[in-house]
Amino acid sequence: MVAPEAGKPLKVVEICAGAGGQALGLMQAGFEHELAIELDPTAADTLRANLRARHGLPERPEPFRAKRGGKKAPAAPDPIEIVDGVITGDVASEKVWDKAHKAGLALPESFDLLAGGVPCPPFSLAGQQHGSTDERDLFAWAVHQCQTLKPRALLLENVRGLSTPRFSGYRQEILDRLIDMKYVAEWRLLHASDFGVPQLRPRFVLVALQEEFAPYFHWPERQDEPLTVGETLRELMGARGWKGLDAWVAKANGIAPTIVGGSKKHGGADLGPTRAKKAWEQLGVDAWGIANEAPAENDEFEIGPKLTTEMVQLLQGWKPGEWRFVGLKTSKYRQVGNAFPPPVARAVGLAIKSALHKVGDPVDRDVNTEHDPIYRALRDAGDFLTAAQISKAIGKELEAHELEHRISLLNKDFEIEIQNSKTNVARFKLGKFKAFVGQADHVRHDLFNKNKSKIS
Repeated sequence: MVAPEAGKPLKVVEICAGAGGQALGLMQAGFEHELAIELDPTAADTLRANLRARHGLPERPEPFRAKRGGKKAPAAPDPIEIVDGVITGDVASEKVWDKAHKAGLALPESFDLLAGGVPCPPFSLAGQQHGSTDERDLFAWAVHQCQTLKPRALLLENVRGLSTPRFSGYRQEILDRLIDMKYVAEWRLLHASDFGVPQLRPRFVLVALQEEFAPYFHWPERQDEPLTVGETLRELMGARGWKGLDAWVAKANGIAPTIVGGSKKHGGADLGPTRAKKAWEQLGVDAWGIANEAPAENDEFEIGPKLTTEMVQLLQGWKPGEWRFVGLKTSKYRQVGNAFPPPVARAVGLAIKSALHKVGDPVDRDVNTEHDPIYRALRDAGDFLTAAQISKAIGKELEAHELEHRISLLNKDFEIEIQNSKTNVARFKLGKFKAFVGQADHVRHDLFNKNKSKIS
């Protein structure tokens, strides 16, 4: 494949785009959105409004729909209509992609990067980690799109839970599929605080490039140390002349715990589970909600002030006035909290851009392509293996309990067939991957439609 032309913006198609944290970072890195797809109507409205502003277009009047209690909120456009380059709808719907393709968008070789922040709950340490059997899991599906869309590069980010041993087989399946499609892929755990974001926010990032471009890719280096929460929020927290500002800034002398956007299943906005709330309390922040405005001049607090959505934006890596969020307070907070920090997206985007333009000398990097040797042994065999045969294949003698544990984890994401011989020796065979990759008869469809109103 010919490298993209120097001087021209690289084209990106972004899936599960949210309100635009990754979008902003990629735009700052030199990418231009050909298409963005997002399920949540309000987040899509936010993304759409900012893409219009970036292109110098006037604001659209927001459509309205009826809401409980007689109130009104911005309405979603027809989910199969492309409005300002954004589609509101299920990214895995064939109708959505048919509409995009008919418009001449997201066709093979019409764009450079497929990117997205696919749903995190299937892998989150705070959840039940259902992985491939969770109707929200779109990671494998997104990777599978490289088969038909053929982007030069792929960028997917998710929570740290995907990096744990629970999902080593899942990761191996992903890597092996990409290798079969002639991509060089690598995972890396990136910390937002390494890129100037004042927050403990580890994200597990997958970057894959077609073989031609992979030797030019280098993961971004750690950048400036972040400011503390107090230093970051001093101006906003003191906007109404709060007398306790200096003492609070001195107490808020660390970086923030991971900001959690939360789910539609769990009521209003706050700053996370009990453990996170305790960490916020140490910084002098009341994490039991989101404030409408900064503290008044004589306000006093038992714990400390609550944060406004504008303050949370700063802690997530947005600069003041850089991005306008549409919707009510809780929706805005969720949009911000669920986002990929723009500075991290920018750093990774610049690294991908350099690779696609073949900047520098090519280097044969030592990419780790083995995450689960037991999975590999079973996959390569394509037949039943005993414990002894698996041990021989991976070059390590496995204890019975160790093999039993690994098989039980694999069985969560793959069909595992187990046979016992007449001599009571168990044999194992790797079956189908349970994840949704576009199958018309997959259980994901019914579960998704049933729970759609709660998916975020």
